Parts: sequence; C-alpha cells; structure tokens
Amino acid sequence: MLASTVRLTRDLDLAEDCTQDAFVQALRTWPDGIPSNPGGWLTTVARRLALDRLRRETTLRRKLPLLIEDPVSPGDREHPTDPLRLVFTCCHPALARDSQVALTLRLICGLTTREVAAGLLISEATAAARITRAKKKIAAAGIPYRIPADEELAERLDVVLTVVQLVYTAGHVAAGSELTRADLTGRALGLARLLVRLMPSEPEPEALLGLLLMTEARGDARVSDDGEIVMLADQDRRRWNARLLAEGVSRATTALQQGHGRFALQAAVAGLHVTAPSWEETDWHQVVRMYDAMLLSWPSPIVALNRAAAHSLVPGADLDAVLEELDALGNEPALKSYAYLPAARADVLARLGRAAEAVEAYDDAIALTANAAEQRFLSRRRGALL
Repeated sequence: MLASTVRLTRDLDLAEDCTQDAFVQALRTWPDGIPSNPGGWLTTVARRLALDRLRRETTLRRKLPLLIEDPVSPGDREHPTDPLRLVFTCCHPALARDSQVALTLRLICGLTTREVAAGLLISEATAAARITRAKKKIAAAGIPYRIPADEELAERLDVVLTVVQLVYTAGHVAAGSELTRADLTGRALGLARLLVRLMPSEPEPEALLGLLLMTEARGDARVSDDGEIVMLADQDRRRWNARLLAEGVSRATTALQQGHGRFALQAAVAGLHVTAPSWEETDWHQVVRMYDAMLLSWPSPIVALNRAAAHSLVPGADLDAVLEELDALGNEPALKSYAYLPAARADVLARLGRAAEAVEAYDDAIALTANAAEQRFLSRRRGALL
C-alpha cells in the first residue's frame, strides 16, 4: 500500500498519512462487511485520499518532483516492483548507511520505531532521529523513486540485501507474544525473489534467497504444539519443509560456486546445518571455518558471537577459552542490548559447572529479550540450574 501510494504522491510523509487514514476508514466500515479484496480496497482508498490531498493543498504540488521521474496518471494502479522501488529509494547512496537501514525497516516493514531500534541494537531516540534525517534528505536531494539503472545497482546491492535480511530477522523472532511474524518473513522472501529476478547473474541475491529459504523450511519444527521454542538441536527434522529446503540448498550451492561473499558464507553455514543427518553429526569445525572467512570480509561483533557459539560445540573445545571470547565481546557497544550474548555465556557457564554464574547470565538475557516465547525458554533453562 505504502509503496504504491508513494509512486503516486512522490512524498513519503503524505503517503504514510494516507495509508494510515485508509486503515482508519477500514476500522469504521469493515464491521458492516469485509471486502473481497481487502488489500486492494485499502490501496485504492489510500491513493484516493492522496489525490484529494494533492488537489486540495496546492503547497503539496511543489513536492511532486521529489521522488519520481516518470509521470503517473491518477488511474495508475500498483505495480509489482513498487516495494522494490521503495527499498532502493530508501537505500540511495546519498543517505548514510545507518539511515538507509532504519528508514527501510520503518517504511517497508511497517515496524514501529521501537522495533526498528531493537533490530538495529540502538536506542529508540537514535532510531527516530535516523528515520527523520533520512526523510528530510530524500526530499532535499530530490532522490528519484525508481529502481536504479544497471550501472547503479552494484553500489546499493549490499545495503539492500542487508535490509531484506533484517526484515526477515524481524519476523523470524518478533517482539511480542508470538515467536514469528509471517507477514514480515513473507515480505522478505518476496523481496529476495524480486532481487534475484532483477539481478540474475549476481551470486549474493541468490545466496540470500537460499539462506532465507533454508531458515523458513525449519519454521514448523521450531515451535512445539503448545507454542514453545524448540531449538535446532531438538527439532524433528522430518517436519522441515522438503520443498523449501531443496530450493534453498540449490540456490546456496549455485551462489557458492560463483563467489564467497558474506551472504554466500551465511548460506553455507545454514547448509551445513540442514544437510547434517543430525545435530550431533554437524561438522562444527567447518561451521567455525565459515565464520572465520566471514570475519575477514565482515568483521561484525554478531559474527564473532556466532563464531564463538559454534566454537563451543566443536568436540573437545576449550570452554574456558570460549568464555574468554564471549567476555571480550561484552565490551562491544553493539552487543550491550543483545540478548543472545548473555544467553551464550549462560550456556557455556552451565556446561562448565558454574551454575550460579549461569543463572545470573540467564537473568541478563531474559531482561533483554522482547519475545515472550524466548523469555519462557530462557526461564526454563535458568530454572533447570536451581
């Protein structure tokens, strides 16, 4: 809805206002009967409201050149590439990298500012400031609302792929009572498929799609019948979606044959997990090697944390040394509010027999976790140590 309305208005704020007003109208009228095509109804209302505003408020007409180069007729409906156009607009190189990601998560996902902040491991005030700055920059710079020309795609590709992955992550472990949000994971998969069609010769979009498909394939097995988290080690692999899994492994393999970018390496890690006969037979040495390669091209604290967690599972690993790695990561500003760091520490401490310290680490992880299912899972782990 938002992407289609932006194409008509060429104004992000106006499009957001009209999209929200369309939902208000739905709340008022749908109790009398939901239309057969709710999405189409909402989009039509949002675009009609936008046209009314443009006709009524002449000052808004001055903003028409801001986000589009080609004229759009009032009767023009949504286009399949509208969401991708909006992603590329938000990821324009004129914007700072952190603002690109924050704005896209806000506009494409419809995440609240608080959810954007949680996904980026920053404060809510910082996230709000980044979104506001990005909108102002788009207006001031006259950034066009379009998919870039072929020669412009490469410089935006990495941030676009990063954003699509963050969209999926925001739905894979969502804030609130439910573990997942299928609307966000589905949107990310749709965007990833669009990117593969747009850039069929590039390995990294193929790798990202493979990674997301392999993750999605495990979806049914990661939640028990009573709604509780089932860790990968305990999942019934017969419940994995064989069709999604086969496509994901195939796409990841194709990408790895063409290059070893960071998304290809992440897909390789996922592939090692899903092709192993069991958790115990996972090639943890190879998983660690993949993270080592990833750290060379993408020296991220989160990658370092994942590497340490994988290292702890290598047969005969020195857990004291792993704990030192995790403690050193505690000094990373980006991980101060990241629940998986104290959760990883708690697991290693428990395996070292240091139960009291593990309980404290679980307390820290529970306090930082926004998802109710994860909180219950961590609380059960903590309770088992008392």
